[in-house]
Amino acid sequence: MRVVVQRVKHAGVRVNGEDVAAIGPGLLLYVAFRREDRESDLGWMAEKIASLRIFEDDAGKMNRSIVQVGGQVLAVSQFTLYGDARKGRRPSFDAAAPADEARVLFEEFVGKIRACGLIIQTGRFQETMQVESINDGPVTILLDSPAARMPSESSELGHGSVCPRG
Repeated sequence: MRVVVQRVKHAGVRVNGEDVAAIGPGLLLYVAFRREDRESDLGWMAEKIASLRIFEDDAGKMNRSIVQVGGQVLAVSQFTLYGDARKGRRPSFDAAAPADEARVLFEEFVGKIRACGLIIQTGRFQETMQVESINDGPVTILLDSPAARMPSESSELGHGSVCPRG
């Protein structure tokens, strides 16, 4: 699973001229799934995003999470994050999960973000979207879920967790 996380002042999605989602200050997430991704990747990623300290505290240091600042989340599915352009001129998307699998994973991921106590909106899956944002900072982080989990890695965020287990 791969997520591009952008701290934004505002973000919105439009489909066929219709505004379908908009948030104020918070996080814009571009989300992609690999063929090998499983439900365990979703929980790990949701907790990582909810706990990321990329918002400024009173001293101006990135020390607060989206949960702590009460920000909103806009998640946009984007299989092109798994585009491989190392060979030739046209990217290969063979590593990306098939649309039917990715749709289920995306919906489950949105539920896990919501379970962290966050307000989340989404674009429309498998639609051509126009995404508009004002990046704050700019702050952009690329997150990849662990390819193979060791027991210690799966509990990495266990202490101080903001998301319910299970």
